[in-house]
Amino acid sequence: MAKTRSVRQAFSARAFLPGSWYEALLDLRVQRPQAPHEEAGARVRRPAVAPHGRLLILAADHPARMVTRVGADPVRMGNRWELLGRILRVLTAPGVDGLMATPDIVEEVLMLSHLARRRTGQGWLDGKVLIGCMNRGGLSGTVFELDDRMTAFTAEGLAGLRCDGAKLMVRVDPEDAAGVQTLERCATEIDACHARGLTVFLEAMPVERTPQGYRTRTDAESLIRMAGVAAGLGTSSAGTWLKLPYGPGYDRVAGATTLPILMLGGEVREDPAAVLEGFARGMAAGPNVRGAMVGRNVSFAAREDPRAMAAAAAAIVHRGSRGGEIRTILDVERGRDLDLISRLGAPS
Repeated sequence: MAKTRSVRQAFSARAFLPGSWYEALLDLRVQRPQAPHEEAGARVRRPAVAPHGRLLILAADHPARMVTRVGADPVRMGNRWELLGRILRVLTAPGVDGLMATPDIVEEVLMLSHLARRRTGQGWLDGKVLIGCMNRGGLSGTVFELDDRMTAFTAEGLAGLRCDGAKLMVRVDPEDAAGVQTLERCATEIDACHARGLTVFLEAMPVERTPQGYRTRTDAESLIRMAGVAAGLGTSSAGTWLKLPYGPGYDRVAGATTLPILMLGGEVREDPAAVLEGFARGMAAGPNVRGAMVGRNVSFAAREDPRAMAAAAAAIVHRGSRGGEIRTILDVERGRDLDLISRLGAPS
């Protein structure tokens, strides 16, 4: 087991993404607002979304739904410099397949990729899967939270940026009528995305209201029912993947559909090892469990380098790694290439 990087130090997103690069991004916003579309045109796309049938995707669409909490800090994800630094850190990890985000973040990563291409001829998103989030109107903590309208990407906008897929979300509380409106909107947008050749990733969650807000139900019976509802949305399910939370009896959940399933990460957990163990159990639950689309549990992993966490999760998804191999990956990738961007020099 590698020893040289085994000492855990706090990861600094601002050190990884130097100020000169962040300031160059801010300048691009004003001086070359067309840069994201230029970079989208130059981006090298992979021949298929999942060439080997499995995916590890970073989710970074949280702030647009007023979800910014990480641990005890209610607005940790609200610092855009830190968020972008962590996104790039994850994208550099071996085995990470791509990014899912809202238009603002997709454009920002494209602009940073544009700056990198000027220096090296390659962008951060070359060969990656790029997925755009569509519905973020159900703001967290509001009375209209389950009325999750399409306020982000449109199918046309996704195609215009040469994205590979679309992410939609529907949550159902049997005691809240708003869910049926979201179901109908998702069905319409699924058809619109399929018509443009976009793969759809549908996050479907049964929820219940508590004094602290909506809580996702992860019992097998609730998830089995929700999987059936989600798989039936739209004119066709041929280009749809489901995104379902992991829970006990996941083998039964996987058996409720033939659609490929990606696990979601949920709230940040204090123990990164427990997160990885959950991914490993989920991947073993059924042959149609094909990976994970995870956010804060990777990009803001407690006391861990996001690159190390992402590399370990990718190894679980793509190679079925477990136990000692995962610990070795964490040790090897922790702190690796922290100067990757600074070595490129100031962007031109």
